[in-house]
Amino acid sequence: MKIVAITSCATGIAHTYMAAEALKKFCKKNHHECKVETQGALGIENQLKPYEIEAADLIVFANDVGISKAERFDKYKDKIKKFSPHDVIKDPSIILK
Repeated sequence: MKIVAITSCATGIAHTYMAAEALKKFCKKNHHECKVETQGALGIENQLKPYEIEAADLIVFANDVGISKAERFDKYKDKIKKFSPHDVIKDPSIILK
């Protein structure tokens, strides 16, 4: 499965990056392709490319705040699952439930 994700939290520091790491580790362990864009204190890092978003089987939003450039995902609303970063850190397998 191809999974792309965006993580962000209110302060843009700890939970943004902790959620990204939890998702990457979970996907690697379960043999899923994964790319995570972080939107933290440093701005957008590892920005998802349009072809990556289009090819994704699942789009995960792990965010407490609005996502920058959210219009990129308008055509793919049926693929999006939304979670809080805290929930993803606690149990990243929730993305497939």
